[in-house]
Amino acid sequence: MLKISDISYSVEGRPLFDGASAVIPDGHKVGLVGRNGAGKTTLFRLIRGELALEGGDISLPSGARVGGVAQEVPGNEVSLLDTVLAADTERAALMAEADTATDPARIADIQTRLADIDAWSAEGRASSILRGLGFDAEEQLMPCSAFSGGWRMRVALAGVLFAQPDLLLLDEPTNYLDLEGALWLESYLHKYPHTVIIISHDRGLLNRAVGAILHLEDRKLTYYSGPYDQFARQRAEQRAVQAAMAKKQEARRAHLQSFVDRFRYKASKAKQAQARLKMIEKMDFIAAPEEAARRVFTFPEPEELSPPILATEGVSVGYDGKPVLRNLNLRIDQDDRIALLGKNGQGKSTLAKLLSDRLTPMEGRITRSSKLRIGFFAQHQVDELHLDETPVQHLRRVLPDQAPAQLRARLAGFGLMADQAETEVGRLSGGQKARLSLLLATLDAPHLLILDEPTNHLDIESREALVEALNTYTGAVILISHDMHLLSLVADRLWLVKDGAVTPYQDDLESYRKMLLAVDTPAKSQKAKESPKPKRASRDEILALRAELRKCEERVTKIEEMREKLSAKLADPSLYEDAKAGELEVWNRKYAEIMDGLARAETLWEAAQEKLDAAETQGA
Repeated sequence: MLKISDISYSVEGRPLFDGASAVIPDGHKVGLVGRNGAGKTTLFRLIRGELALEGGDISLPSGARVGGVAQEVPGNEVSLLDTVLAADTERAALMAEADTATDPARIADIQTRLADIDAWSAEGRASSILRGLGFDAEEQLMPCSAFSGGWRMRVALAGVLFAQPDLLLLDEPTNYLDLEGALWLESYLHKYPHTVIIISHDRGLLNRAVGAILHLEDRKLTYYSGPYDQFARQRAEQRAVQAAMAKKQEARRAHLQSFVDRFRYKASKAKQAQARLKMIEKMDFIAAPEEAARRVFTFPEPEELSPPILATEGVSVGYDGKPVLRNLNLRIDQDDRIALLGKNGQGKSTLAKLLSDRLTPMEGRITRSSKLRIGFFAQHQVDELHLDETPVQHLRRVLPDQAPAQLRARLAGFGLMADQAETEVGRLSGGQKARLSLLLATLDAPHLLILDEPTNHLDIESREALVEALNTYTGAVILISHDMHLLSLVADRLWLVKDGAVTPYQDDLESYRKMLLAVDTPAKSQKAKESPKPKRASRDEILALRAELRKCEERVTKIEEMREKLSAKLADPSLYEDAKAGELEVWNRKYAEIMDGLARAETLWEAAQEKLDAAETQGA
C-alpha cells in the first residue's frame, strides 16, 4: 500500500502539490494523469525519495521495493539477456555468493532462497520479456553496444519488469515501443503481481491495463475507480454539475446585486438592500470549471490530384544490396488513410522511407504524380531540431520571405502560441517540439503525409486534436503508431508488413490485437485440423447459448460492481489506521477473492461468446 498524506512541494516558487493525499492499495494498477507540467514525473521522484517533501508524508510498507525504468542502459559488451538477469539484484547476489560460499548452513540458506524466488526459471522469464518487447533469440545474446538508445530503453524496461518491484513506476513506457510491443506490455501489466502506477497518454493502455485513475489537478490528487474512459465520463459529469451550480449562483448574485443597486440609497429600502449585500458577501464562491486549453493542429489543404497519386510495380527495396521488401505492387489515392501493421524489424519504416523518396528502389518502378508533395514526420526529426533556436527562427529558415506575424500565425495553428514562438527549442516540452516538427513537415501542404509515431510526447488532448485534424485533412495519410486509439479513429485501410511483403489486412484492429496476444500451440492447430466438421446448430441451441451468454454478462457486471465498491473501500485512508489493521487484512482478502472470481467469470463469458459465435457461423 502506498499512502500519500497531505504533501506539499514547489518548483522555483510554483507549487505543484498543496495538501495532496491519496491511497493506492496493494496490487492495484493505476494510471496517473494530468496536464503537462502538472507534476506527474515530480510525484514519481518524490515517491522514490529523490526529492525532499516540503510538507506531508509518503509511506510504503517496510522493505517494499520501488522500481522504474533507468534513463538508459549503458552501451557495454554485456548481452541483453545478462543485462536483464542482472536487474534482479537479489538473485544476482545470491548466484555470485553460491559460487564462493563454503559454510554448509549458508549454502543451504542460499539454495533455499534461490528456490523461493524461482531463480532457476529466471533465464526463461527474462527471455520471454525481451521477446515480448521485440528482441528475438539471436538479438538477446548480442551486446548492448550493438543497439541504439531507443532499443536500449526497451532493455531497461525489460530489466525492471523482470525484477518485479513491489511498486512499479512507469513514465510513458510506450514512447519507445511499437504497436506490437505496446500491446504486449498491456497484457503483461494486466497480470503483473504487484502495484503499478503508469504515467501515460495512451488511451488504449489506460483503458485495458489499469483499473483506476489517479488524477493530478489544481495541486491535488483524486483517485477514481475504473479505466480512463470511465474516469473521463465522471469528470465530464462533475464539470457539468459544477458549471450549472456556478451559473445558478451567478444568477442569484446578479439578482441580489440588482436590488442593492436600485435601492441602497432609498431610505425605505436601505435596510433590505444592506441585508442583500451581506447575503452576497456570505456566499461561498463556486468557480466555474476552467476550460481546458484548446489543442489545435491546422494542416494546410493541398489541391486535388488525379488518382492514383503514387503507385509501385514490382518494387524491391532494402539496404546495402539486401532487399527488405520485395515485389511491392501498391496504390495510394489522395483520400486514403492507411495504417501500417507488422512487428518491429519487418520493414514498416523502410516502406515509409521508400514512399517518401528517402530510399531508392533496387528494382521495379514507382510512379508519382508530377505535382505530388510529400510530408514526412519521424521521431528522429524531433531530436534533430536546433535546440538553441526559437520556433520562429526554424520557420524563418524555411520561409525567409514571410513576415514575423505570418510565421507566428502558422505556429499558433499548431498550438505554439506567442510565448513558445520566442522560446528556445531546448526549453520546450517534448509535446511542443513534436508540434514544431509536425508543422515543418506540413508547411507546403503535402498531398501525402507519412507519420512515423507522431503521438510520442503528445498529451491526450493533443492526440484528440491530431485525430480531428487528420480526419478533416484532404490529403492521403500513412500512419505508423503504437496508439491503437489513433489508428482506429483515423485509418480506414490496414497494410500488413510481414516476411518481405506488404499485403492488405482484411480484419480490423481489434482482431489484429487478439491475434498478437493469442497463444496457439502446434497441438491445438493439429487438433483443429483433425476435428470433423461440426453439425449445424439448431435455432433452440442458439437461443440457449444466447441465454447463457446473458447470464455470463450479468455475472461479470455484478462482480465488477462489487469490485468497484471494494476498491472505494480500500481507497479510504481511515482503513489504514493502526486500529483497523485486522479489518484491512479482511478487506484485502475479499478483494483478492473478488478478482479471482472476476477472472473466472470473464473466462466463462468469453467461452460462451465463442460458442455462440461458432453456432451462429454454422447456422449462417
